[in-house]
Amino acid sequence: MSAALPLPTGPEPAPPAPPAPAAPERPVAPWLRAWRTVRSLWRRWFLWLLLAGLVMGLLVTVVWLAGRHEVEQVQSRLERDTELAVIDLRASLARSLQSLQALQASRADAERWQQEAEALLHQQRQWLRLEWRDATLRTLATADTPYRPSPFSPARREGLQAEVEQACLQALAQRSGAYSPSHYLPLPDASGGLEVMEACVPMPDGGYMVATYGLRALLTEVIPADMTRGQEVSLNELDGTRLVSIGTARRAGNRVFSAQQTLELPGASFVLRVNGWRQAPDLFPNLLTALVTAMSIALVSVLVLLARDTRRRLRAEHELSDALAFRKAMENSLITGLRARDLHGRITYVNPAFCAMVGFTPEELIGTSDVDVPYWPSELKNEYRARQWQRQASGVTAQEGFESIFQRKDGTRFPVQIFEAPLVNAQRVQTGWMSAFIDLSEQRRIEEISRASLERLQASARLATVGEMASLMSHELTQPLAAIASYASGSLNLLGSAAAAPGTAQQDLMLAVRRIAEQAERAGQVIRSVHDFVRRRDRAREPVAPQALFEAVMPLARLQARKIGAQIVVQADARLPPVQCDRTLVEQVLLNLMRNGMQAMDRPELRERVLTLRAERVQHPSHGEAGSGARHWVEFSVSDLGAGIAPDVQARLFTPFFTTRPDGMGLGLSLCRTVVEQHGGALVHMPNAPRGTTFRFTLPAA
Repeated sequence: MSAALPLPTGPEPAPPAPPAPAAPERPVAPWLRAWRTVRSLWRRWFLWLLLAGLVMGLLVTVVWLAGRHEVEQVQSRLERDTELAVIDLRASLARSLQSLQALQASRADAERWQQEAEALLHQQRQWLRLEWRDATLRTLATADTPYRPSPFSPARREGLQAEVEQACLQALAQRSGAYSPSHYLPLPDASGGLEVMEACVPMPDGGYMVATYGLRALLTEVIPADMTRGQEVSLNELDGTRLVSIGTARRAGNRVFSAQQTLELPGASFVLRVNGWRQAPDLFPNLLTALVTAMSIALVSVLVLLARDTRRRLRAEHELSDALAFRKAMENSLITGLRARDLHGRITYVNPAFCAMVGFTPEELIGTSDVDVPYWPSELKNEYRARQWQRQASGVTAQEGFESIFQRKDGTRFPVQIFEAPLVNAQRVQTGWMSAFIDLSEQRRIEEISRASLERLQASARLATVGEMASLMSHELTQPLAAIASYASGSLNLLGSAAAAPGTAQQDLMLAVRRIAEQAERAGQVIRSVHDFVRRRDRAREPVAPQALFEAVMPLARLQARKIGAQIVVQADARLPPVQCDRTLVEQVLLNLMRNGMQAMDRPELRERVLTLRAERVQHPSHGEAGSGARHWVEFSVSDLGAGIAPDVQARLFTPFFTTRPDGMGLGLSLCRTVVEQHGGALVHMPNAPRGTTFRFTLPAA
């Protein structure tokens, strides 16, 4: 402080010098000197120490992660192998069930079943025994594996009846193969036992096919050999009880890696466990050298990687913008309307197609809720709102679609098809509903056009039916009209000869006029029958005796028989039951067949012309064998002695409008077969002995 005072006299310059040696008078404390040294070293080495610590931490972490990664790789590989082994077991068991089902085809022959069962046992080493059992689980036949002595005896097998019964009951309930739980089977020589299970497959007509599996043999046959090297494969119960195991036992000093998978079978469940004995990975020395080199390269490459990452980000942004533009173009090109709503029912998105469909702009639609939807008809809003709330509350989607009515902005209404699905974000959380709309206006217009076209087609079909009816009537009326003409000509001849024999001529004339009236009435019945037949209208059927059907057509048949000199023989038992039929149509069938038979015999080279009519009781082939409960039928047959039917004509004999006569229409046989089939019978033809053809048809007995 004294050095700072002014001096009274100042010519001498010496007094200002004392402040220079004043520094040694203030010594620095040792702790302060140490603090300064430490602070200097800290500032110099802090970043380096921090970098070294981070690098060492990184190296230790990478080494630890690498070892853990190796352990996880071993564990994941073991789990993958276990899962594949379970898949192989399921596939092998499924193939075995298919083989067991295929064995059902030979169950009609016990010897054949035995041969095929032994062949299957040669192929399926995991099977110990195959059994064929009836519906009461009684054993009908058995076959044992050829690869080991049979562990079964009758008494021992009866003791295992509960497991077989349990598997077969479940198989019968689910109509497919089922398995029993595993159980222990002692060997006959008391040297141990086997873990086995039964598989049961029901047969369609009753009974079962039962296969007994040896669990150790199953693992040996299905599990690959390379999987058991250095590993132990075991099949356990769900509670962990070990049943069987194969593979290598654990060696001391090795680390245990375990994986297990559940094997679910119909009726039984197991756990396949695989234990791997491996040394723990020791990667530290090799990995350390690699990491030092890698870190040196990595520190230099950080900037390069950052630059590449920046370029990748820019490229990803460009790709994202392109994807957004593509999605926008795709949405604009759609003709299907799209609408998104949140969980509260507010519209969050609409595409241009939906806006064009309803006539509103996106600004008018986005943000609207169920209360103020502008495209719902006012009188249907409450119904639509209740239906939408109910569907959202139940969580049921409308992927199959449902129809609704929308209203455009101009007031016009149109039908739409709506498909709806949950709207899920990237975190798999539902944020709303996405709906797709299809305008059905054009479809409804096309359906209306199709409906009108169908009505026109139906009208054309009715006109074609009228034409068919006219053709049938013209064909069927030929015979009664020809008979009327014949009787009329006979009446004129009788009138001309009435003067010669008045009494006889009068009686014949009365008979001829009666015949004319009968045939005229018959022509009217034919018209009504054909009309009802063409319109597919049910006709009233009545019991008619077979003799009455023959007698009704005999007058017309005899007229034609006299023209060609043929003889008609009727063979019908008076005890035959009446037939339930439409009398007019069946008489027409008989008359057509008799007329065809006489025309077939109208040949100059044929001397013997006999037409045989038969009626007899038969058992219809489609109603099974004769018995007390079977329905009886009456078979009518018309046999001629003509030239027969050529082979090329037989295939087209019943084709409408096919005929071999110049004046024929080709509708007679087609009509006959249709009438007989309407009565439930069948019309067939066959060669007659010694020549000619026989036509047969059946009618149900009343």
